[in-house]
Amino acid sequence: MVTTEKVREDLPHILTALPGPRAKPLIERDRAVLSPSYTRDYPLVADHGTGATIEDVDGNRFLDFSAGIAVASTGHCHPEVVRAIERQANRLIHMSGTDFYYENMVELAEKLSAIAPGGGAHRVYFGNSGAEAIEAAMKLARFHTGRDKFIAFTGAFHGRTLGSLSLTGSKVVQRKGFGPLVPGVYHAQYPDPYRRPAGTTAEEHAANCVRAIEETLFRTILPAEEVAAIVVEPVQGEGGYIVPPKNFLAELAALAKKHGILLVFDEVQSGMGRTGKMWAADHFNAVPDILASAKGIASGLPLSAMIARAEIMNWPPGAHASTFGGNPVAIASALATIKLLEDELIANAAKVGGYLFDRMRDWPARFGNVGEVRGLGLMIGVEFVRDQESKERAPELRERVLKMAFERGLLVLGAGRNTLRLCPPLIVTRDQAGFAADTLEECLKLL
Repeated sequence: MVTTEKVREDLPHILTALPGPRAKPLIERDRAVLSPSYTRDYPLVADHGTGATIEDVDGNRFLDFSAGIAVASTGHCHPEVVRAIERQANRLIHMSGTDFYYENMVELAEKLSAIAPGGGAHRVYFGNSGAEAIEAAMKLARFHTGRDKFIAFTGAFHGRTLGSLSLTGSKVVQRKGFGPLVPGVYHAQYPDPYRRPAGTTAEEHAANCVRAIEETLFRTILPAEEVAAIVVEPVQGEGGYIVPPKNFLAELAALAKKHGILLVFDEVQSGMGRTGKMWAADHFNAVPDILASAKGIASGLPLSAMIARAEIMNWPPGAHASTFGGNPVAIASALATIKLLEDELIANAAKVGGYLFDRMRDWPARFGNVGEVRGLGLMIGVEFVRDQESKERAPELRERVLKMAFERGLLVLGAGRNTLRLCPPLIVTRDQAGFAADTLEECLKLL
């Protein structure tokens, strides 16, 4: 039967078996020469992207609810971002802000200082990745305080370089075989409201997690006066898209202030409008001393920023630097990205994220294998369990849904042991969000 129905260009269109005839040999070539440490959940061989869609080398079109792991904040190849990149590439590609000056580097630092949580004066260090921003934060915290210890949290992901990996507490495979790591890092419990102890409220659980740092760590094995910084994700990303109770960060900030400890927020994944505000910190009554940003800051170009209160960043010339950090082209992309975020995309993330969450909030009641739907803005996690009563994690169900969604043209990724993460580009439309929800519901019915 011949159909004349027009195929919508903003929604998926699958033409071949997956992987297709062109994708298969490319995957084999990849296996021969690329690092086996890379994680690939399904055989997508990307060719080009537009907005919230990705087309593979066989012409199959997918709706991208991964955004390149929350990186393509303005969507794929946003025209204004592309124009900014082209203009800058025609003028200056590299000069190294470590040794020389250029205007747009100053302009972006001024902008980041102005929009940083809490107001006031800030100074900015530019790198290339989230891990680099965290490494810089660790070094600055040690230098400024003269202390050498750190507190991080179970479930945290801060990167895979040795310093950031020492803070990471997400998966054992990320740490196994790489010791010894940086000494003096201690992990406390991150408060997961869904898995709080019986008989406690979410707020009580959060307060108890902070209290345990004071009453257990500081009284037994970790002198508070030796701690340089507490490093925390305002919303855990890799750990499962966990939103802590409202009081957690405020109580953590009070604890840090009491003992002269710096508070570092890792907003690599949760920042740049992802949660419906510029920073996830803006949802909570807490202000960090240092903030790490990357991923969505430059719409896909490699850039990160470590933003610190001005009086904290007191290290001398030569103490820390990066040859490529703050590359002029990446900075041009970041300036265009932030303008788009402020003009419309943060508001869109809040609006479409709210619609999507409303569509999904009753899934635990409708589907026995969905334990919880949680998130802020367009940072939404769906936790899979064996049953509602036991809350036993069911990672294999998450994997089945992930692969079924791919076969239907929807790109999603996992987070934590058993959570499906939804982090589409912030330009995603209500129709596209509706398609994603419909597709996932179809998959859930098949479990």
